[in-house]
Amino acid sequence: MLKEKYEKWTKEFMESWKNLDWKRTLDLLSKDVKYYENPIDAPCNRFEEVVKLWEVVADNQKDIDYRFNVLSYSEELCIINWQMTRIMTGSNQKQEIDGIFQISLDEDGLCSYFKQWRYTR
Repeated sequence: MLKEKYEKWTKEFMESWKNLDWKRTLDLLSKDVKYYENPIDAPCNRFEEVVKLWEVVADNQKDIDYRFNVLSYSEELCIINWQMTRIMTGSNQKQEIDGIFQISLDEDGLCSYFKQWRYTR
């Protein structure tokens, strides 16, 4: 049941990204999420910084396809491996991404901790 909770959240997150519905993506995050866009940088200080990261998605990418696999999980956190292909609209360049999400969900099912590692080719 716990694994299904994480799978459901991740599917919704990835589907909203695929559909370029960044507002729906943001609805999956708690307003006080500790959000790391890059694992070696400090997390976003305010939710508005997370919004700025996501509001450009609909303008700079398209033709998104993805898959993911929950690798490890507990009550406190979940590790997810994900792969994605997308076209960057400015350059019309296809990208392949292999990444890891580390997430924690609060009692309402919203993401309260988000950290990602990714390699783009």
